[in-house]
Amino acid sequence: MQIQTLPKNVPAELVVDANIYALEGGERDPQMAWKALDIAGNPGLVWTPHNGGHWIATSAPLIWELFADVDRLSARNLSVPPSDSPLKMIPNESDDPEHHHYRKIVLPFVSPRAVKRLTDDVRGLTAALIDGFQPRGRCEFMTEFARHVPMRIFLSLVDLPDEDREWLVDVADKSVRPKSTQEKEESQRSMAGYLQSWIDKRRADPGEDLLSAIIHGTVGDRPMNELEVMGECMDVMFGGLDTVASMMGFIMKFLATHPDHYRTLVEQPEKITFAVEEILRRHGVATVARRVTADIVHEGVTVMAGDMIVLPTCLHGLDESRWPDALNVDFDRKRETHCTFGNGIHNCPGAGLARSELAIMLHEWTKRIPEFTIDPGSQPLAATGAVNGMVRLDLVWPR
Repeated sequence: MQIQTLPKNVPAELVVDANIYALEGGERDPQMAWKALDIAGNPGLVWTPHNGGHWIATSAPLIWELFADVDRLSARNLSVPPSDSPLKMIPNESDDPEHHHYRKIVLPFVSPRAVKRLTDDVRGLTAALIDGFQPRGRCEFMTEFARHVPMRIFLSLVDLPDEDREWLVDVADKSVRPKSTQEKEESQRSMAGYLQSWIDKRRADPGEDLLSAIIHGTVGDRPMNELEVMGECMDVMFGGLDTVASMMGFIMKFLATHPDHYRTLVEQPEKITFAVEEILRRHGVATVARRVTADIVHEGVTVMAGDMIVLPTCLHGLDESRWPDALNVDFDRKRETHCTFGNGIHNCPGAGLARSELAIMLHEWTKRIPEFTIDPGSQPLAATGAVNGMVRLDLVWPR
């Protein structure tokens, strides 16, 4: 790693060679690849020259604080390197007061009442998928399950055809875990092109779906403009098509390699609700960036206005100072709030639906498959990025 000119506010000892879209070891264990950046003695911050040069917060207290800090941080640049495109992924890539109006459009579709209405659909689809592969004694979990349930439920919310699902998932994957800036930009252009035809149709003939609500949404007293409509449609698409599937993959990989934990859930299904929270705490998936708008002085280090800083949710859950024995998943741990779904005004609006889908998955899986493991002839494959993801997970069980 060669750095021509180190910014004057960056101490040399805090520089790490870290491309967040390809962290060393991320293909095996993304969370531990992130944890490796939390070098001994650092003040909860490191800096990398990759992707335009940016800070990475590594301590739980700092990550928690900065997620909710709207006075010194802006969400208008959600990723690194920051884009100068006028098209923003809203509401995630927006600040108040506009953020409040953008978010308000989405909330009715993921409210507790809405999640309850979807429960039967989630349970029915979950059960049908498991029943389909259970007699075989094996499945490739990501393609045969994780890329079905959350995506199909989401596509029902936006009223888009299921036959487009695989293409949409592939486009979303290239946006959140791109191999290059060019691939990310191309994926976003592809999504925008796909959405434009549906936006035109729903503008002329609106329905009761989420896309229609966005297209005909307002910001205060004015209608949303074309950039806002496209930005919010793209944001919900990218968010709905990847994150929960990745969470499912990490949960099942953990349980496949920790049979005692899985046996507990088989024998005590009442523990599933908290088990979901604890595994999510240990295996955070989302990583967001923020633009610093006012100098932040943290333990003698100055993060200057204009700098970019990345907030990995998984490092909040892996901080030993916040979570004793943080690497261990303990279903009897005292329940406390983790940061996997964020914190502050940008906390994930779909967290309730995600929790419901994950809990239903475990309830239906434990009823049908009392033990399972990773196929010894296959190596699980994962990746880091804006969303840590499981790429391949072959599971086997006695028939």
